[in-house]
Amino acid sequence: MGPQFIRSCCDLLLDFTFYYPLFMAYLWMIGATNYYFRFERKLTGLRFPPGLPFLEPVSIVIPMRNEALHARETIAHALAIDYPEFEVITVNDGSTDATMSLLDELATKDQRLRVVHLAANQGKAIALEMGALVAKHEFLVCIDGDAVLDPLAVRWMMRHFAYPRVAAVTGNPRIRTRSTLLGKIQVGEFSAIVGLIKRAQRVYGRVFTVSGVAACFRKTALHDVGYWRPDMLAEDIDVTWRMQIRHWDIRYEPHAAVWILMPETFRGLWKQRLRWAMGGFQVVLRYLRDLRQWRSRRMWGIFIEFLLSISWAYSILLVSCLWLVGLFVNLPPYIRVASPIPGWAGVVIGTTCLLQIAVSLMLDRHYDHRLGRIYFWMIWYPLAFWILSALTTVVAVPKIFARKPQTRAVWSDSDRGLNQS
Repeated sequence: MGPQFIRSCCDLLLDFTFYYPLFMAYLWMIGATNYYFRFERKLTGLRFPPGLPFLEPVSIVIPMRNEALHARETIAHALAIDYPEFEVITVNDGSTDATMSLLDELATKDQRLRVVHLAANQGKAIALEMGALVAKHEFLVCIDGDAVLDPLAVRWMMRHFAYPRVAAVTGNPRIRTRSTLLGKIQVGEFSAIVGLIKRAQRVYGRVFTVSGVAACFRKTALHDVGYWRPDMLAEDIDVTWRMQIRHWDIRYEPHAAVWILMPETFRGLWKQRLRWAMGGFQVVLRYLRDLRQWRSRRMWGIFIEFLLSISWAYSILLVSCLWLVGLFVNLPPYIRVASPIPGWAGVVIGTTCLLQIAVSLMLDRHYDHRLGRIYFWMIWYPLAFWILSALTTVVAVPKIFARKPQTRAVWSDSDRGLNQS
């Protein structure tokens, strides 16, 4: 390989590193805008879903471990939803705090609340499956133990199940922890990235994952794919892929708001995002064989997107390493990286990022009226969260290869933020 070939490879590497996020941003904006005008605009401002409602009874399943601080609030909001017939099932997965006694106390006050206690930490997948098995109803609304359901969220999700091929509907998570810079940035992130991507993916074919903090499932579809698998680090991604490989449809409902707590420390954020990255890569590896089949072709888009995101993370690492080495070693000019920060391309990427955030906040402003004040905090998003995303992906790949197969994914302590609003 001559210098010219190596120079061409380096140029290609730099172009991919700087322009991949640019391309994806416009792809997501176009897809999300398409979704808005096709499915969302006519429903904007409506309090209740239009037309003849599909209001079959539902079971709200809440897996919990050591949620004594949040269980009372979560259950109170679940019991207060605006819905004609439902039950609430809490599954206490071997809590070591006061969760057990608190749930038993609450169950004596409302007959709609049922409590299941597991003796030891079995993991969220087992807790969800246990809740599904004891549930009376066909439709399951699964939320986290610190999540707060909007009163009308279930109505909006259930309208999609009038179509028999719909297996799951993912809700619209909204961040409650906004007291720090990390919290404020995540508020914008869940609109600019999570909400925008889910809208775009619905237009382009398949959804990468339902939101594990709030989703509604058809029990028949869950039974068809074998429920949640306890060895998967991201049980929500896993069950989403298995349903779609089995040709079930998955929808996104932006009106189904659920208020959640997120990490507000770098340590907590790193731990969370590393688990997400590992979980996504684990799922892709698990179902590679299925994706090779022509009948799974509608999954190819999110598969290619995920592979490109991994490639981008490693390209960031390689470019940064070449730049750092070049500070101390006189590298040949054809592999030298003058600066990891692009010039005019960086201005284009930064402007595009702010445009993407503006578009996403415009779409989501109907569901969270405080989003406008978050916009100017989002200038830090590309610097902080793109680096975090790249680093967690780089670390996640070897960790998944080193992980023993069939190792059960159990609960671990989580950072729930400093202050809630």
